[in-house]
Amino acid sequence: MTRNSVWITSVAAPVLIAMLLLFAGSASVTASDRPSAGTLDVKIDNFVFGPQTITVPVGATVTWTNKDDIPHTAVSTDGLFKSKVMDTDEKFSYTFTKAGTYSYHCSVHPKMTGTVVVQ
Repeated sequence: MTRNSVWITSVAAPVLIAMLLLFAGSASVTASDRPSAGTLDVKIDNFVFGPQTITVPVGATVTWTNKDDIPHTAVSTDGLFKSKVMDTDEKFSYTFTKAGTYSYHCSVHPKMTGTVVVQ
């Protein structure tokens, strides 16, 4: 046996096996790329909703947080939801109960737009 194969057998292999076991036990992997119902966040910063488009399952709650130092709102185009004017670090949440595509904007800055796709 060469010096490299001894090192792999005695040192590297057990470390790799331990790492695999550690990650296998603590990581959660799902087969679906769809998020589970829960709370999903949209950050308002630098006059942008981020992410600009978010896809959520029916029953999910979306929370908008204003991280900008300028007041903003989140108002759906169809009147489904309307936040108050949010100052820095204020939040607004809405739970989507029906599938559909919901466009929204900031009523203070109408060029700021976003979309929530509910599946």
